[in-house]
Amino acid sequence: MVDMSATLIHHGHIRLLKAAKELGTVIVALTIDDEIRIKKGYLPELNFSERREILESVKYVDEVVSCNWLIDEAFLDLHRIDLLVHGHDNSNPIRQERLLILSRTEGISSNLLRSRVLKSVADILESSGQ
Repeated sequence: MVDMSATLIHHGHIRLLKAAKELGTVIVALTIDDEIRIKKGYLPELNFSERREILESVKYVDEVVSCNWLIDEAFLDLHRIDLLVHGHDNSNPIRQERLLILSRTEGISSNLLRSRVLKSVADILESSGQ
């Protein structure tokens, strides 16, 4: 299982999913919109259904299930998951033997993409005199 919010899906997400697929079946635990709003303070640019549709089309993903911000051993048991694959920022309360931490892709994140878009919009507005 790979858990993610995937608010703005990028190549770092794809690399994580590809690495997870090399280990076996990949079920993505996708964070629901309300949890993102509560934990990150905003609604995602793509809603849950849109994010789910994109992830289901990725060849490394076998299934997508909804989840809260944090998942625990009971959630893994419910979905018959052996291993949670996550980036180095994992905060899920999962025992080490059920957890594989992978390096994140340097230089990319949804927050960075969001900042780039906002800067581009600001630059456009500034150059048009608005």
